[in-house]
Amino acid sequence: MNFLRQIAAGFSGWMDCVAGAVVAAFGRLSAAKVVRLTEQPDGTFTAETPAGKPAPVKIAGGTAACSGETAAALKDCRVELALRPERFLFRTLELPKRAAEFLDGIVREQIDRITPWTANEAVVGSSKPAELGSDKIAVTVAAAPRAQIVALVQAFGPLGVKSAVVSTTPKDAASGAITVFEQSAAGALQTRQVRRRLAAGLTIAAVLAGLALVADVVIGGELQSRQNDMTRRIAERRGIIRAGNDAVATGAMTKLARRKNQTPADVIVLEALSKVLPDNTYVTELRIEGDKMQIVGITSDAPSLIGLIEQSPHFSRATFFAPTTRSPSDPGDRYHIEARIKPVFSPPS
Repeated sequence: MNFLRQIAAGFSGWMDCVAGAVVAAFGRLSAAKVVRLTEQPDGTFTAETPAGKPAPVKIAGGTAACSGETAAALKDCRVELALRPERFLFRTLELPKRAAEFLDGIVREQIDRITPWTANEAVVGSSKPAELGSDKIAVTVAAAPRAQIVALVQAFGPLGVKSAVVSTTPKDAASGAITVFEQSAAGALQTRQVRRRLAAGLTIAAVLAGLALVADVVIGGELQSRQNDMTRRIAERRGIIRAGNDAVATGAMTKLARRKNQTPADVIVLEALSKVLPDNTYVTELRIEGDKMQIVGITSDAPSLIGLIEQSPHFSRATFFAPTTRSPSDPGDRYHIEARIKPVFSPPS
């Protein structure tokens, strides 16, 4: 529980800081007019309006009172309150020259030692560093009670002042004016408004983020399921196509093997003929079409060729497909025989 309270407190502080920064940034951008108010010994202020006419402003009952013309000049402007040095406590610090880079932090760390107030109880400002030598600088610190300065700034809120800067000039004017406080007079109200808007914006962002997360889980799960189903279907389809391709390839190989076994080879036919035909027989033409063979040649005994071919285990149904003739120039009869060729691996009949 303590841990959760610490987180809530830290978040609240962060919201306040962001709201204050937003208000201050818009205040600097929107303040077009600057009016300087100089405090007089009697406690009143003299306003240096853009028209150049000094106008008195009194603080009564915690509220600034002035003429209508001065109030119109102060509305929506940035005021610079130049307070009398009697309101402040001044101290001079001698610091190393390198400390100029961290001057604000060093001054705040010294508040408890050089003033009767703590850092939270005082408003503090420092002058520009003055060199004392090659390694040291001098800084004039001005401090005053925070409650007193804040009440003075808030007194100008009803006049419509947007922001205020409080400064003072030490009696030793060599150090120049020192700014000790800067705040929007209507800052508290604006900060609360900005804080509420920031909280609303963060709430809406959190709700939208939650809806986006839910949508991602629901829609993403549905899309993932569809993707898985599509992947499964693609895999099934590829398997079917691959199986079909394998079946086609297997069928083609089977047909080729069958054709190889059933179709006679020319070399085997020639070898079978060379074994069957006698030495006095010559082949001048050989045609093989499918399982049918036709030979044309010259022999001394054409009728005996039919029997010889029929006796071979590679041939069957041998016949003359043309008349046997004899030419005076031929050494024998010209025969024309055709026969069926048996498959290579078929058993002989």
